[in-house]
Amino acid sequence: MEKTVAVIRGDGIGPEIVEQALPVLNRVAELFGHRFRYTDVDMGGCAIDKWGDPLPPEMLERCLASDSVLLGAVGGPKWNGVPGPLRPEKGLLRLRAGMGVYSNNRPAKIWPQLASASPAPAP
Repeated sequence: MEKTVAVIRGDGIGPEIVEQALPVLNRVAELFGHRFRYTDVDMGGCAIDKWGDPLPPEMLERCLASDSVLLGAVGGPKWNGVPGPLRPEKGLLRLRAGMGVYSNNRPAKIWPQLASASPAPAP
């Protein structure tokens, strides 16, 4: 299997986390005979600094042309004072809208003591 992965390193701790995730993906590729091609995408504060836009159209196109997106955290105190339409989080919203997705998916654990308060089905 050969897939293209758009890599958004993001801001703050994002680049550090993504740099650790890439060797994991490379190991998965090695173990299972896959090939991942990575394409860098600027989004968030780093894109504001570089392009004046939290998600330039060319960067969104890179994501849409990829098979998947590896997304690091975006934003940080440095960009708290920028106008609303240029906030790093606007890039995330544009990415979600452009890809037709609602949210990031994360694993969840339902604690037995809180199961009755959760809308998720009990384990």
